[in-house]
Amino acid sequence: MSDLDYGPLAGLNGSWRGDKGQDESPEPDGIEKNAYTESMHFTPAGDVDNAETQELVALRYNLEVHRIPDGKAIHNQTGYWIWDSEAQLVMHSFTIPRGVAVIAGGYYRGETDADGNIVIEVAAELGHPDWQIIQSPFMQKNALTTGFSQRLTIGPARLEYSQTTLVDIYGRKSFEHTDHNLLSPL
Repeated sequence: MSDLDYGPLAGLNGSWRGDKGQDESPEPDGIEKNAYTESMHFTPAGDVDNAETQELVALRYNLEVHRIPDGKAIHNQTGYWIWDSEAQLVMHSFTIPRGVAVIAGGYYRGETDADGNIVIEVAAELGHPDWQIIQSPFMQKNALTTGFSQRLTIGPARLEYSQTTLVDIYGRKSFEHTDHNLLSPL
């Protein structure tokens, strides 16, 4: 990576793989649970100058998720992790190929876990003045995402996350679609 200050995101750079993923998603008649493998690839996107006043650095990423044991692809996502060192702000912007885009954010004030690993938390909410969720008309009508929260723990040779996406689907309000995985560098 360059001499840029990626702050708490510096440890993400590179490729990661995990095979301990657990997904709990809605089905018309209940809940579907899947174990999954996942690969994430982060590359420096460099510095970004916004309106000649805001200095940001970004990591571009892509992730792919495959169900165990049949190997079927069940999720693909692309986006950016962005660090604003002056504001001590982490932003996570991403899209998924279902017609959903999210920009989540949270302040990073040096939070670590008991082992000294970096802990980052971001969130977005439908209608929030700062951290938004945008969806296609189909998704608004049939699978409305109303909230997203994510917690990353980054350590040497370790990336763990848990996330919850609130979805109004199949007549159920605020279904908690959850994902969790532990990844290692490739």
